[in-house]
Amino acid sequence: MDLQLNGKVAFVTGAGQGVGRRICLDLAAEGVRVAVNDLFEERARTVVREIEAIGGQAHAAVADITQEQQVHAAIAAAEQALGPIDILVNNAGVLVERREKGGPAPLFVETDSEGWKRIVDLNVFGMLHCCKAVLPGMRERSHGKIINIMSEAGRAGEARLAVYSGAKAAMLGFAKAIAREHGQHCINVNVIALGAVSHEGIREGALAPTSTPQNNERLSKMLNAYPIARGLQRLACPEDVSGMVCLLASDRAAFVTGQSIGISGGFVMQ
Repeated sequence: MDLQLNGKVAFVTGAGQGVGRRICLDLAAEGVRVAVNDLFEERARTVVREIEAIGGQAHAAVADITQEQQVHAAIAAAEQALGPIDILVNNAGVLVERREKGGPAPLFVETDSEGWKRIVDLNVFGMLHCCKAVLPGMRERSHGKIINIMSEAGRAGEARLAVYSGAKAAMLGFAKAIAREHGQHCINVNVIALGAVSHEGIREGALAPTSTPQNNERLSKMLNAYPIARGLQRLACPEDVSGMVCLLASDRAAFVTGQSIGISGGFVMQ
C-alpha cells in the first residue's frame, strides 16, 4: 500500500533509540523527511546517519522538550532544514521511578513531589510544548497529523505507577480535546498505547532483545499478561509500533481522529 507520505516532514521526539528510532527509520523509508529529536546529540545524529544511509533526509533536532524555548528553537531549525512540519510524533517518555530506583516502583504515598514533577514535565509538558509549536503552522496549512505514544497504564491504571498512569492518561485526554478543536483544520490527532516493548536500548533484564522465555524467568511470566505474546513467545518490538504510526501519519487514515489504539498484545482490550 502506497501511504503517499513522500515529501512530508515529521518531528519525532525521543527518537534516539527504541520505538522512536524505528518510527524515524520507517517514516524515512516512506519518503518522509525526519527531524530526529533526542536529549542526547550523539544518539540523534546516529539515527540521522542511519536514515541517510538508506537514502533519506534527516535533521538532528537536539532539545530537552521539557523546556519550551528549546522546543520552539528546535522546531524552527528543523523547519528551516526540512520544511514545515506535517507530522508530530510525541514519543518521548520515561518511567522515572523504576529506572532510578530499580526493582518494583514505590507506592504513590512513598513518592515525593520532585519525582512527580520529572514524570509530568516529560510526559505532559513535553507533549504540550511540541503541540503548541507545530499547531499554528498546521492550522494555517489546513493539514497535520499528531500522534501521541502513551502507555496502557494511562488507559487502565497501574498500581505503583500512579503519577505515570495519570500523566499518560493526560496524553489521551489532551489528544481527544485537540482533535475536537482542530478537526475543522483537517488536523488528525490520535494516540497509540503500548505495553512492555523490547528494544536495543535495553541491555539487560526481561526487556532486553537477547532475552527469551527460555533464558529469562521474568520474561516467561510477563508473557502471560499479553494474550498474543503467549502465542508469539515474545513481547512487542519497535516494528510493531512504527507501522501503525506510518498509517496514522498518512491520509489513508484521514477519517481517524481522537482515537486510542492499543499495540499491547491484548494487555488492555477496549
